[in-house]
Amino acid sequence: MTHDIGLMEKTEMYLKAIVVIQQSTPPVTTSKIADFLTITVPAASDMLKRLMQKGLVLTENDGGFGVTVEGQRIALRVIRRLRIAERFLTDVLGLSLEKVYDEACKFEHVLGGEVEERLVQLLKDPMSCPHGHPIPDAHGRLPFDYPGTTLVELKEGARATVFSVPEEDRELLLYLAELGLSPHVNLQVKRIAPYNGPIFLLIGDTQQAVGRDAAARIYVTPT
Repeated sequence: MTHDIGLMEKTEMYLKAIVVIQQSTPPVTTSKIADFLTITVPAASDMLKRLMQKGLVLTENDGGFGVTVEGQRIALRVIRRLRIAERFLTDVLGLSLEKVYDEACKFEHVLGGEVEERLVQLLKDPMSCPHGHPIPDAHGRLPFDYPGTTLVELKEGARATVFSVPEEDRELLLYLAELGLSPHVNLQVKRIAPYNGPIFLLIGDTQQAVGRDAAARIYVTPT
């Protein structure tokens, strides 16, 4: 029985990883999944083959991985529980942004339907997690789409509002917190250094420099 539960949780983790990567930084590659789950590429490759045999994972036209209808149903159910738990940990318990993902992951496989519904009522049916990502509804529908623009794509002088930041990367979240970058923060691109140098931002009255790799993972809404 323990083995079955472990395999079920492992399956949910992989399906969640595929959907999250597909929504935020496609295409979904084996190496991205390995990085997301902090495992080796061979281990990820082996599990993906097993999930394809089960009819939960498929290959997309872009060469990356995707999920089948059943795979998506499972993934969105897990993502819903994860992000509801994140909201509870942030809004009610006051955990900081970089801590909530790891803690919420402990809830995503065990939250029962009644507890989930009570949390939704307590939190007034939130549409997004603290990192800005959409919370699927009980039927697996997403309340909104990503804006399609990342910080690294903005031109000098452009103004924008931070839409979402990666939820699973604790070190990156700590770095972004030091810069004052979190959902709903307004910013302006003051200067873009040449030769893949940093992007200089004006956040409030403070100028900050953010690396391009980090900027590529921050979704923004141009204003």
